[in-house]
Amino acid sequence: MPSSPDQAPVQAPIVDIRGLWTIFGQGSQEVVIHRDLNFSVQRGEMLSLVGGSGTGKTLLLRQMLGLETPARGSITVMGVPTSELATVDDGHGAASRVGMLFQQGALFSAFSVLDNIAFALRELHALPEDLIQEAAYVKLQMVGLGPEHADKRPADLSGGMIKRVALARALIMDPPLLLLDEPTAGLDPRASDEFCELLQSLHDELGLTMVMVTHDLDSLFALSSRVAVLAEQKIVAHGPPREVALLPHPFIREFFQGERGRRAMLAEPAFKE
Repeated sequence: MPSSPDQAPVQAPIVDIRGLWTIFGQGSQEVVIHRDLNFSVQRGEMLSLVGGSGTGKTLLLRQMLGLETPARGSITVMGVPTSELATVDDGHGAASRVGMLFQQGALFSAFSVLDNIAFALRELHALPEDLIQEAAYVKLQMVGLGPEHADKRPADLSGGMIKRVALARALIMDPPLLLLDEPTAGLDPRASDEFCELLQSLHDELGLTMVMVTHDLDSLFALSSRVAVLAEQKIVAHGPPREVALLPHPFIREFFQGERGRRAMLAEPAFKE
């Protein structure tokens, strides 16, 4: 039945995962990481993915990016199967649709800051060098760093600056979807808070959809519009952080309701009396 004129059309999810199985090994050595996992991410969400060690959180991000292939099931990003992201007809491949911030930044140590940011654009061989450099400077400024850092090498940067340069590189192709693996890992509390503020600002300004793997409860409550809990080889719960945190599942109880979890929740206005 067609929708009425005053009814907004339902948007397809930006990420849609159906019947996903991740299996390593064969026969008696077979290890199942994900079993018939179903999950979707809506456009504009800031979603945090949490779970215990070995539940395949980072692996799921890599599958969304197309770097890993599940044993069975499907993953689509903006309607395109991840297996076909490298050949999408915009000529830019996966980088134009998905940006990835790796846990340790994964910058090229021999490259300058500007060359790291510009890398994906240069690989296209589609733009003149002056436009590539201009775009890289724009992204450098976007993440809060000045042009005086452009010629530095990663070894000359603090942990917080490495995260910012890696974020600029992830955004160089203006992807609508940004994946983040432990974005505040290794940062001191002040740098972590500043990086969260930057992510929130970019989300608001650019309309980004973000999927974040994190163990940092402060970042989770500061940023997440929704939390998905990975346990028992599947997504066992998802919803607003304050609702998920109160569910009686054993992992959720351990993760959210311990001392760190209670402290992070009490810092949030929604949990205060």
